Amino acid sequence: MNITKENIDALNAVVKVEISAADYQDKVATILKDYRKKADIPGFRKGQVPMGMVKKQYGKSIMIDEVNKLLQESLNNFLVEEKLDILGNPLPKMQDDFSWEAEDYLFEFELGLAPQFEVDLDAKKKITQYNIIADEELLEKEVENIQKRYGKIVPKPVVEEGVNITGTFVNEEKEITKKSTIAFEDVKGKTNQKKFLGKKVGDVIELKTKGLFVDDHKLMGALGLDHDAIHGLDIPVTFTIEEINATELAEINQELFDKVFGPGVVKSKEELVAKIKEDAEKQFQTQADQQLLNDVTEYLVENTKFELPAEFLKKWLAVAGEKPMTPEQASEEFEKSEKALRYQLIEGKVLKDNNIKTDFAELQEFAKGFVKAQMAQYGQLNPEEKELDEIVQRVLSNQDEAKRLQEQLVSQKLLTFYKENITFKVKELNYEKFVKEVYK
Repeated sequence: MNITKENIDALNAVVKVEISAADYQDKVATILKDYRKKADIPGFRKGQVPMGMVKKQYGKSIMIDEVNKLLQESLNNFLVEEKLDILGNPLPKMQDDFSWEAEDYLFEFELGLAPQFEVDLDAKKKITQYNIIADEELLEKEVENIQKRYGKIVPKPVVEEGVNITGTFVNEEKEITKKSTIAFEDVKGKTNQKKFLGKKVGDVIELKTKGLFVDDHKLMGALGLDHDAIHGLDIPVTFTIEEINATELAEINQELFDKVFGPGVVKSKEELVAKIKEDAEKQFQTQADQQLLNDVTEYLVENTKFELPAEFLKKWLAVAGEKPMTPEQASEEFEKSEKALRYQLIEGKVLKDNNIKTDFAELQEFAKGFVKAQMAQYGQLNPEEKELDEIVQRVLSNQDEAKRLQEQLVSQKLLTFYKENITFKVKELNYEKFVKEVYK
């Protein structure tokens, strides 16, 4: 057997695999002997079937199977031994004159080679690293939210500012009948608010859905419709008032502190505000880090230039999935996935050049932190180590979940690396301004 590689250019190559009869005949003969021993053919005692008959019946299929096994094994070994960094999988070249009647075979495979390039982390245009702070206004709102959450519900005779109104929205044409609770401050504009002010239980208010709430998502929840259905929705609805309630704010005292954070954790309003600030800025940091990783990714893709074996990849995409694609479909799919492929190559280069690795022990610890955070959301703050280990084992036994956590761990390591090796432009702002600037 002989295997050779011919480079077409820097990104494309052809591997030729020559298989002669001597490479597979002994194996085929051994299998045929084993078939003869087991063959159960009427008219012959078991093990006494003439070899010629066994060859005629099974010889060709066994030979084809063994040649294909040999071909796949030798090609895989060649790619490993030659340390070829390929994209996609080798594509067999069709041969018009190929025949399984021959004894010697020549197989050819097209390869798409990964490009050679360098990653420059010295950003010419500085990437923004956001430092999101919890400002005084946000902290005051959070304190009030806590007071509301633990406050007392007080019925009100008529609608006034600050109340919550429960009632049923109806539109017969759209078959909408939805009981909802809305906050007065979520109603948009003085015209709409005037329709509510002074109304009592049993009153029916005629409204228009367009511009009814300060946020369309409030309309989505109030009417029980999905996002597509409420987009641009402009219909009349009636709203029949069933309850009017206000929340009497809880007093800021030790009883409230203990309810929110546990006995003795917080002992004053100043400590309450400090704890809210600490918790909020931890959440903000997670969002800021994700945005930083997104921005670095975008920068590297835009500024790391290299060619791809595009035509090869389009041909590979056409046959790689469960359903074959037309050339047009494959070309469209390549356009969609090119950016992700480029970053995948860049990420791999950064990881390799800087010896950034993960092992199973690290993945277990990362998964343990993930599970603990999930349990904390449901009030389980101090799970037993044995219980935690059992849950982590179950999580990691799920291949999809293990892969997702592995990707998160790699992203975390890359983020740390980028923070240490890229000079950023630091920008401090509150959460509202961050959302406006980043999400436009």
